[in-house]
Amino acid sequence: MKNITVRYFAMFREHAGLGEETLSLNVSTALDVFEQTRSRHGSSEPIGHCKVAVNDEMVDWSSAVNDGDTVLLFPPVAGG
Repeated sequence: MKNITVRYFAMFREHAGLGEETLSLNVSTALDVFEQTRSRHGSSEPIGHCKVAVNDEMVDWSSAVNDGDTVLLFPPVAGG
C-alpha cells in the first residue's frame, strides 16, 4: 500500500465532494490511482479526455507513482 495524496479539479472535485484527500492505495501507476478514485467517487469520465500530473509535473497515465506522491486529476477542459 502507498499513501497517495490526490487533488481533484473541476467536476472531479464535485464528484469527490472535496479538493484533496490522502488515501492508502495498492497502485503502481497514475492510471491505477485514476481508476480507484473514479470508482470510489462515482465518476464516469473516460480517461482519454482527462489529464494527470504527479508531483506537479504533467505525466502519462502509465507513469509510476510512489509512496508519498501527490497525484492531480484534471477533467476535460472545454475550449472556446
